Amino acid sequence: MKSLKFICVLMLSLMLSCSNDQDDTSQSTTPNLIVKLKFDPTQERLGNLGQPVSVANGNAAQSPTINQMSANYIEFAQTATTALGVGEIIFEGFETSAGGSQAIDFQNALFAGDDEVFLTIPLNSISAGNYEWVRVSLAYQEGTIDVLVNGQDISGTLASFVGYNSYITSFDLNGSAIDVNGNRAQGFWAFEALGFTSQGQAPEGATTVPNPLFSSSPIPQGSCVVTGEFENGLTISGNETEDVVVTLSFSINNSFEWTEVNADGKYEPEAGEQVVDMGLRGLIPSVEN
Repeated sequence: MKSLKFICVLMLSLMLSCSNDQDDTSQSTTPNLIVKLKFDPTQERLGNLGQPVSVANGNAAQSPTINQMSANYIEFAQTATTALGVGEIIFEGFETSAGGSQAIDFQNALFAGDDEVFLTIPLNSISAGNYEWVRVSLAYQEGTIDVLVNGQDISGTLASFVGYNSYITSFDLNGSAIDVNGNRAQGFWAFEALGFTSQGQAPEGATTVPNPLFSSSPIPQGSCVVTGEFENGLTISGNETEDVVVTLSFSINNSFEWTEVNADGKYEPEAGEQVVDMGLRGLIPSVEN
């Protein structure tokens, strides 16, 4: 009897084990859209109209090394005539009126570095369709730039707030605390080198925001919505079984620009050289299925 009881228990255990194995294999994982960031110093340098441009006369520029970036809005647009906000909005960041007017909530922003994942969302949350363009509202960039101080070449960390308006309480810049506790308009920046910090404000409207669809789908002044075209489009069928990876490649080709006082191609704040532009210089999205 004991042997029979043992056999019955063993068979029941095997049946349950097989059942669990079948349940595990039958469960399907929902595929995701994965959005990654890339920063390319060799990518074409574009102006506001999405056309190649050189550094303005009387200015100088350099390609920074981007450590991290934040965006506040991502939208897939079906065609060149799809108006801003009418396409498929896949991401909207936090905003607040704590500083008075409506602003990007910097303290709750998402960040990612070069070749890092910025966003992961289920593919079934995106409407099926064909998308030719992507729009990204940039909010913040942080990177390393070269500076000439007291005749010495040094590197420092630059924080660039390029969003339309940012509410900032405080932030850490390479170990130095920067307290703001208020709203800052597009073009606000802070710089740290050798433990010393400084702050400034680029002129209104000076931040470059490339939009090749300027004539068919304009964007509001100061919105920092950079637009880029998929080479072969992006198709969402609604029947995907694997993740789709979209890489947003931003041009940092001479994207940090300043007024030149000493014509040596080096940024010299002590000489009175002023930051005039920190905007990214183009967007090329690509797709991996």
